[in-house]
Amino acid sequence: MGRKPTITRDRLLGVAEALVREQGGSALTIGALAKAAGISKGGVQYSFSSRDELVGSLVDRWTSRFDAMLDETPTNDPLGFVRSYIEAMRTAQKAMDAKIAGLMVSYLENPENLKETRDWYRGIFNRMTGASSNAQAARVAFLAVEGLFLLRINGIDEDGDWTSFLDDVDAVLTRLT
Repeated sequence: MGRKPTITRDRLLGVAEALVREQGGSALTIGALAKAAGISKGGVQYSFSSRDELVGSLVDRWTSRFDAMLDETPTNDPLGFVRSYIEAMRTAQKAMDAKIAGLMVSYLENPENLKETRDWYRGIFNRMTGASSNAQAARVAFLAVEGLFLLRINGIDEDGDWTSFLDDVDAVLTRLT
């Protein structure tokens, strides 16, 4: 009978996430992950054949967590959806700092990953379709939140203003509807 693995793929992703959080996306290499996890490079490559696969798996993990926060909103309620999106952003941002977000941006340099991300956004916009004023307000609020996300990647949250900006978007959305 073979040896039982000392570290799982999920545990490696947890170590990788901590490595990125502490040192930034450029520090994430197969060798650095092996060292941080206390295993050989071959042990890492058993789970992730390349850095690209490792980064893609991290992004998939984060996206799955985020999507799970949105799945409970009815698909025919654009305002409810965008409010859930704002709350999911609030929750996700507590766990994700700019270093991790920066790694996600570098992930988009691969055309296949960019297509997958575009498809994800198309799915999001499909949940806010229609010409009603509520659907329009939901789309504008969504775009504002996404703009805040991009600004946060560039360091806007140095003073902890992130959640107050989300509060502003939510307050304007309430006034519009």
